Amino acid sequence: MIAKKETNADLEKMRSEIDAVDSQILKFLNKRANIAIKIADIKRTSSIKFHSPERERAIVERITAINNGPFPNDALKVIFREIISASLSLEEPLKVAYLGPEGTFTNLAAMRYFGSSHNYVPVDSIKDVFDIAESSKVSYGVVPIENSNEGVVSYTLDMFMDYDLKIAAEVMLEVSHNLLSKSGDRTKVKKIYSHPQATAQCRSWLEANMPEAAILESTSTARAAELAAKDEDSAAVASEIAARLYNLKFIERHIEDKRNNYTRFLVIAKDYPSKTGRDKTSILFSVKDKPGSLYDVLFPFKKAKINLTKIESRPSKRRAWEYIFFVDMEGHIDDKKVRKAIEEIKDKSLYLKHLGSYPAQEISERPD
Repeated sequence: MIAKKETNADLEKMRSEIDAVDSQILKFLNKRANIAIKIADIKRTSSIKFHSPERERAIVERITAINNGPFPNDALKVIFREIISASLSLEEPLKVAYLGPEGTFTNLAAMRYFGSSHNYVPVDSIKDVFDIAESSKVSYGVVPIENSNEGVVSYTLDMFMDYDLKIAAEVMLEVSHNLLSKSGDRTKVKKIYSHPQATAQCRSWLEANMPEAAILESTSTARAAELAAKDEDSAAVASEIAARLYNLKFIERHIEDKRNNYTRFLVIAKDYPSKTGRDKTSILFSVKDKPGSLYDVLFPFKKAKINLTKIESRPSKRRAWEYIFFVDMEGHIDDKKVRKAIEEIKDKSLYLKHLGSYPAQEISERPD
């Protein structure tokens, strides 16, 4: 009995220590917030941009570099992103457009990158994201570009042809799909809504487990959840966050056919960030219709030993049998060898556009 009392006393003592530490954390968070407000005044009077991705990145890199544990760095990244997001909202909240409605994976990717304390603007299409970003009604837009299983989102590539926007960042998001409905009863489901990309990623599971249900297309997984919430006979292939937002029950979790299912999203803006030393550059180009023309364009990258991490072709839609190539490469446009190689291929191309240079995100860096 004495031992139990001692244990309880030790436990209460340690809890009191945690309470004291929490009070100190709160004190310093508010101190940081007051400094952020003063910084906002300086930026406002000096016409300095409120948002500085380079500064945010430097803060997180410094904190994780000096961390000796046991608190994990992955969690630190998430916490400091939220601290930075909340601090910036005291200066001037960012406006970020995304493919809506609320609860889409694009919404989640935007919040993973910018934090939760900003103004998020859902729009109806990828084109609308480009429109509102180019009009400067928002600071940034977020759009999907490719999935690890289903490949490129062609429509996003097409938009880069028509808009003078840059890629400012990329976000790698692990995607997990769920079958959701109002009742959670599989036997009641006669039709299933989802975005075509999501149903394609769950094709085998749906064919094996829901062969009688009609598969209907929706503009997004969140829109699918919204439709399912209004109809007892319907279900949606959507995210866990969509289940919470639309008060749906799980029929089955994780129905994607392949695990390690990632979607890459792009943050688009009027400009791209300065080099970090671990960057990626994206370009669009078209080639002359003659033998060896694509080889001639790609050879300068081989000569400069620049690693091309992606190459995708699309019909230009301007002339029959003319193709546009979308290329990602390692390095920043301000790297001498990257700039030189791109300059060299200009004369060999019918059209060339630098889409942006931005920090490369590894899948292992995704926030949990």
